[in-house]
Amino acid sequence: MQGLQWTLILTVIGFAGGAIGGLLVALARTAPYAAIRRCAWAFIEIFRGTPLLMQLFVVYYGIALLDIPLNPWAAVAMGLTFHASAFLGEIWRGGIESLPGGQTEAAKALGIHWWPRMTSVILPQAFKVSLPATVGFLVQLLKGTSLAAIIGFTELARTGSIVSNLTYKPLLVYAIVGGIYFLLCWPLSVCGRRLEKRLAGSAR
Repeated sequence: MQGLQWTLILTVIGFAGGAIGGLLVALARTAPYAAIRRCAWAFIEIFRGTPLLMQLFVVYYGIALLDIPLNPWAAVAMGLTFHASAFLGEIWRGGIESLPGGQTEAAKALGIHWWPRMTSVILPQAFKVSLPATVGFLVQLLKGTSLAAIIGFTELARTGSIVSNLTYKPLLVYAIVGGIYFLLCWPLSVCGRRLEKRLAGSAR
């Protein structure tokens, strides 16, 4: 249960930090300046094109090479935030660009500048369109927290390994751990599918 607690805390921190970073990345990807768009594109490609496990290693051991003390908790939170920022940024960028061009043209015709146009007109609709994919990524992030055990952080998967070594019952312990992950992820997956069907129905 302690491992489950830390898994949930990591998921919340990673998703919350990723939501803030993802919003900035999505805005940068759709910014009117090409240099900003290219920088955001490079950030997304780096974190989407490399495994989360490698990202956690680089954050934990790379920062240590700079003589900056960093405990496993901070390293995992930072790594998950960067990872989530890239994925959520790309998801929300797709939501923004999926909206009809008439939305932006109408806002421009009314004299609404870029920032109020994004916050009042574009983003609310884009988030609604992107909601199923966002929930789907939350499921992936929850399962991805199990990789934190690699750098010594004790979450659900790591706790299962410790209990397995103590009890010599790996099949039973990992079945329980897998069952807990399933009970956490399955309702979110069902919610994502229902949201997708509901939005598809309203679009008709």
